[in-house]
Order: sequence, then structure tokens, then C-alpha cells
Amino acid sequence: MKTMKLALYTGIAAVVIGAGATLAIQANESDQSSVAQAESGKTVQAITIYKSPNCGCCQDWAEHLAANGFETRIVETDNLNEIKQEYDVPRDMASCHTALIGNLVIEGHVPANDIVAYLEDPQFNTIGLSVPGMPHGTPGMETGRKDDYQVIAFNANGKQGVFREHKDY
Repeated sequence: MKTMKLALYTGIAAVVIGAGATLAIQANESDQSSVAQAESGKTVQAITIYKSPNCGCCQDWAEHLAANGFETRIVETDNLNEIKQEYDVPRDMASCHTALIGNLVIEGHVPANDIVAYLEDPQFNTIGLSVPGMPHGTPGMETGRKDDYQVIAFNANGKQGVFREHKDY
């Protein structure tokens, strides 16, 4: 009887120790992942992208964002003008897709690193960033040609200013 109890207790102890070790390993992996993410300076930003179902360059831009650490959610719509009006995108800032990160509007092919730079140091009263039109060479518009372009910050009153400029990149 003593041998059976000893075997039972030993078995239970082994299961408890094994479960504890598994939990400790999982916790350590999670901590290492968080530390690596913090050390790289990258935090996951969720972005919702409104685009036409038939637009390949918009899909390419979404993939550019995902490859640069953004968590992308795509909403396909045939009513992009309604989205632009709802979020106060000025007509001269319009492009082929509109995206949202919280209350910040991202219009067109804005590079991921420019979005990150803006989020790290937001400008007062700015509601959005835009790359108006569809310049060649912007993320999602890699055609072999590289046009100079600007990333424009805009506010709800229509005021605009250059946030970043891309020349000879």
C-alpha cells in the first residue's frame, strides 16, 4: 500500500512540476517577444483601410503596411467618396484609398515609416496625412519610375503643410 501511495504522489508531483515548467517556458517566450518588440521600437498599430475591391495598388499598399508591423483590416467599398467626406478629406488631398488609425486619417500611398514618425510626434490639430494622387514610386505604386512626392498633413479647416518630402529616394 505504501508503494502505491508513493507512486501516486510521485506521479502527481511529476505532472505538477511538468505543468509548471511548461507555463514558465511559455511566460518566458512571451516576455522575450515583448522585450524584442520593445527593443525594436515597433508597436503594432491597427489600421482600417477602405478601398475599392478592384484596386491592386491599394492591396499592395496594405501589404506594405503589414510588412512594416501594422495590423491591417481591409474594408472593400464602392463608396469611397462617402468615406472621404465622412472623415473630412479635402478634395485636393484625395487618392485611391482612405485609412484610419484611431482618429487619424491616412489618405493614399503614405509610407509606413512616415505614419510611424507622425504617430510618435503628432501635430496639433492635424486630422490626417495624405499623398495626393498616385505618384509612381510610393508604396504600392512601384512601377519602376520614382516621382518626387510629399506627404501632406491636413486639418479640418483645410490648412495643409508638408510633413515629409521624398526626393531621389
